[in-house]
Amino acid sequence: MNKLITAQEAAKKIKDNSTLMVGGFLSCGTPHIILDAISKENIKNLTLISNDTSVPNKDKSKLIENGLVKKVITTHIGTNPITGQKMQSGELEVEFYPMGTLVEKIHAKGSGLGGVLTPTGVGTILEEGKKIVEIKGKKFIFEEPLGADVAVIYGTTVDKYGNVKYEGTTRNFNTSMATAADMVIVQAEKFVDEINPDEVVIPSIFIDYIVKEEEN
Repeated sequence: MNKLITAQEAAKKIKDNSTLMVGGFLSCGTPHIILDAISKENIKNLTLISNDTSVPNKDKSKLIENGLVKKVITTHIGTNPITGQKMQSGELEVEFYPMGTLVEKIHAKGSGLGGVLTPTGVGTILEEGKKIVEIKGKKFIFEEPLGADVAVIYGTTVDKYGNVKYEGTTRNFNTSMATAADMVIVQAEKFVDEINPDEVVIPSIFIDYIVKEEEN
């Protein structure tokens, strides 16, 4: 199966009312080319799951600025005043989680787990409306798994089969998100025929489509 598509073709796979996961920490390991293409589409009511909403006029922020997103599930928005303004005006719903909790919710979905127990947030507003579980005298918040219709992620090197390799901190959220969505599209900084199996971080079975940076 040929998994190669253009960024524009990738963008057209995102439908109204979809839940979209986006890898990256700010712009590190973020599939900016795919996000630029998505931002130009007339898509409505997206739920965006990402570590952050970047900074104004870049990658993830463009989706919000162009009115594509109705809700963000994230860890912080402090680097983007536009997100904050839209939240305060009621244009955008923002749901916050501690970073480790968000990653583990995504990991739980990808691993087929029933949820996550975390002590983070016990006794704070984070526990409101959630089940509290006590184990050996210690309280935990039960967090449900978090998945998406589509995940768009980044890969340092991707081969023609869809195997993905990373360098440095670029892997961040990308590895967990690749396992937790119905469709996964990876942006390849480098595209090769084959990656050494010992260097594969995300196996090809998780990748549905590949977008090559140099062709966009």
